[in-house]
Amino acid sequence: MDRQTRPETMQENDVIDLLLRQHSLIRDLFDEVDRCRGDERKEAFSRLVRLLAVHETAEEEIVHPFARRKLVGGDNIVDSRLQEEAEAKEMLSRLDDMDVTTPEFTQELERLRAAVFAHAAAEERYEFAELKAATSEAERRSMAVGVKAAEAMAPTHPHPGGPESATGNILLGPPIAMMDRARDVIRKAMGKSESGEG
Repeated sequence: MDRQTRPETMQENDVIDLLLRQHSLIRDLFDEVDRCRGDERKEAFSRLVRLLAVHETAEEEIVHPFARRKLVGGDNIVDSRLQEEAEAKEMLSRLDDMDVTTPEFTQELERLRAAVFAHAAAEERYEFAELKAATSEAERRSMAVGVKAAEAMAPTHPHPGGPESATGNILLGPPIAMMDRARDVIRKAMGKSESGEG
């Protein structure tokens, strides 16, 4: 897979195209974690966790609210996706506490992979395709702004020597904390105040 798929080089201006590209990247990162060993595996897993945090948070903050309002049966579609995301987050939290060199990590990673791939397929079929048909190009461009803002905050490689800047490492740490930070970035980019809409 060419390296132009790294998050910081994504040029898509349509939120659906951007999220589909992220799905592809997530699949690639699962493969990379599988192939790597030792510290390389730990680093690949960290990149996977950051991308999942950005991706799921962007969907929760931007895509799902639009889907609820715009799609026939939107509440049911979104509630099903949120249930899948909650299950994946639980697995991710368990993995984050494990040693990447153990057989238990590999087994749990396979469970997470199956859950994430099934979730992505359901999103693409039931939410993304319908949303693309129900929204304007301008709406999708606007939604892409928040996703790109969160992506920009997620470094592709961890900085083990400590934070060079607060911005450079905003998405390091436990998965839930990453999601909270990504949510803040997205809300700011979308012009939502903490006490306002969201």
